[in-house]
Amino acid sequence: MFITGGSGGIGGAIAREFSAAGWNVAFTYKTGSEAAQNLRNAIPGSLALYCDVTDSSSVSAAVDAATGRYGKIDVLINNAGIARQRLFTDITEAEWDEMIDTDLKGCFLTCKAVLPQMIKRKSGVIINISSIWGLTGASCEVHYSAAKSGVIGLTKALAKEMGPSGIRVNCIAPGVIDTAMNADFSSDDMDALKDDTPLGCIGTPEAVAKTAVFLAGDSGAFITGQVISPNGGMVI
Repeated sequence: MFITGGSGGIGGAIAREFSAAGWNVAFTYKTGSEAAQNLRNAIPGSLALYCDVTDSSSVSAAVDAATGRYGKIDVLINNAGIARQRLFTDITEAEWDEMIDTDLKGCFLTCKAVLPQMIKRKSGVIINISSIWGLTGASCEVHYSAAKSGVIGLTKALAKEMGPSGIRVNCIAPGVIDTAMNADFSSDDMDALKDDTPLGCIGTPEAVAKTAVFLAGDSGAFITGQVISPNGGMVI
């Protein structure tokens, strides 16, 4: 399997869960080289690759390296992303472009790089990581919500196009997960989010990772074009 943004909280959990399930693991990172090295050391035989998902040549190089090591990519997980909290009126054009380029265009470029080999084999699985805010929208995160909503639209359309080639495309839209991406939230904000969650707690990266393994395996063999949202019961 090949996952972008593997050095983060959710990405690292997904990489470890797939390794535990017996998969070969290649993951990319852009920042967090120390975390990437630690993850590579923790997963025997894994491959850590620098990749800027907004740059098609960087994406192609990483995909080629993973394919060269393992022979093929059976599962692609588009997880690389950024998040920012801004009032809509404060979002600059550069910040908008950075968000769309990273969270949405990055998904497009990685799919473009991996799909030819999947189409040739008439098999493969793509899992795109979106967010519950891509389903509901979030105040002060308009650019993030827009990008993640785009990932959902990409998923549903690509699933229809790739179905005849035997390729399944699904999306995971996590609720609030305990990762560094939520570091900008105050303790009061996090308490409010817990209160808004019927289960009364924040989700773990491992919960998302187990969902990804389910979708990639035989248990998810008849599932495509779907958005699965592990969110603790938040009403959508």
